[in-house]
Amino acid sequence: MSENNPVAEPSATSSPVRTLAVRITDDLRAQLDVIAQLNDRSVTEEIRLALESWIQTSKSDPNVLQRAETVRAEIEREAKTKQSAIEAIFGGTGAKASRAKSGSA
Repeated sequence: MSENNPVAEPSATSSPVRTLAVRITDDLRAQLDVIAQLNDRSVTEEIRLALESWIQTSKSDPNVLQRAETVRAEIEREAKTKQSAIEAIFGGTGAKASRAKSGSA
C-alpha cells in the first residue's frame, strides 16, 4: 500500500478534507505500513482512524476537560472585555448606528 497518491480520501463526514503533513521516524512509518496492509487500508485511513480514536479518548480525559473549562472561561472573559470596550466607544447604539450616521453625512 503506497501513499504516493496526493489525493485525499473522503472521510465519513461531509466536511472538507485538508492535508496534514506529519514527520515520523522510518521505524514508525514501517510499522504503520504493515498495520495498514494487515487491515487492508491505506496509511492515510489508518492515521485518520487513529486520530479520531485519540480525539475521542481525549474528550473524556479529566485533564483535558479541566483545561477546556479554563480556556472557555478565559474566552468568555475576553469577550466580555471586548463587549464592554465596544459599549464604551459606541454606547448602546452599537457600531451599526455609528456607520449609518457617518454614511448620511
